Amino acid sequence: MLPWNAEMSGRVDQATVVSDVLRDNPLGDPHERPLWVYVPPGYDDGTTAYPTIYVIQGYSGQVVMWGNRQPWRRTYPELLDRLIADGEAPPAIVVFADAWTRLGGSQFVDSHGHGAYHSYLCDEVVPFVDEHYRTLAGPAHRAITGKSSGGYGAMITPMLRPDLFGALATHAGDALFEVLYPREFVPAARVLREEYDGSWPNFLDRFHATGGRCPGSDLILLYGNAASYSGNPDGSVDIPFDSVGRLVPDVWSRWLEYDPVVLARSHGEALRSLHSIWIDAGKSDEYYLDLGAMAFREEVEKAGVPAENVFFELFEGTHANLEHRYLMAVKWLSRRLTPGRPL
Repeated sequence: MLPWNAEMSGRVDQATVVSDVLRDNPLGDPHERPLWVYVPPGYDDGTTAYPTIYVIQGYSGQVVMWGNRQPWRRTYPELLDRLIADGEAPPAIVVFADAWTRLGGSQFVDSHGHGAYHSYLCDEVVPFVDEHYRTLAGPAHRAITGKSSGGYGAMITPMLRPDLFGALATHAGDALFEVLYPREFVPAARVLREEYDGSWPNFLDRFHATGGRCPGSDLILLYGNAASYSGNPDGSVDIPFDSVGRLVPDVWSRWLEYDPVVLARSHGEALRSLHSIWIDAGKSDEYYLDLGAMAFREEVEKAGVPAENVFFELFEGTHANLEHRYLMAVKWLSRRLTPGRPL
């Protein structure tokens, strides 16, 4: 309950990963990226190797934001430390990765629109952590978690790289695109018409000139998603709706290929290889991601993932203030990642 830093039993290291795959990325964003790594109490006193849990952020998240403190509340790393120090969860190394872009995020995919952030996470961050820390370096002992866009990344990454991740937790992750996105397209078209003469370049210029303090600033999320799902080799970005909000079918079909619900249908083998899948969302999620959670769970079941490997819950809540859900998932996952630990 301290107003400043709370005393921790473990520690958080702050490192920098120099990325080759992000060098000269299309947006000119830094290729040197901050990385936070939590090590549990007792790490420095022994030779034990630990499971790892990767935590990725929602849209507009930067790794330093994990240190943001709200009044009378501990930060997430401090809450995590208390959970492990009190013996409520087995010790684990927890990695806080950064995939921010000048558009606010990357959806943790490789894209012509912003750069190779999926490759960065899988081929650079994971090896960096395994090289510098005593990890149990195998998919059975490595999980990835996140909320919202981070929950999206947590769903797709193990499907694409089951050789790295054997478990996941998604909290209100972006899914069921036909429900999530089109409802935003019509009001976006109106704002573009009224404020920016229908021009995305006009919007982007004013957004960056004002630090996001401009009408319709949340349009950056749609444009950033387009950079993720429908970027082109020349760096241009195709938008999935026209000037009156109608779907552009060929562009929209490219977006749907990235939907975790759709991906699950062609990645059944990868899903069956996962020993732990946590799916949750608030029943009153403002973006209807409770429905996305339901749809993803249905595809997981259709893929033949054993019921004992899946935790699913729709809880009383919205899209906000979900730190307690992160802790619940870490507690569940850490037991399943630790050799010899009863489930």
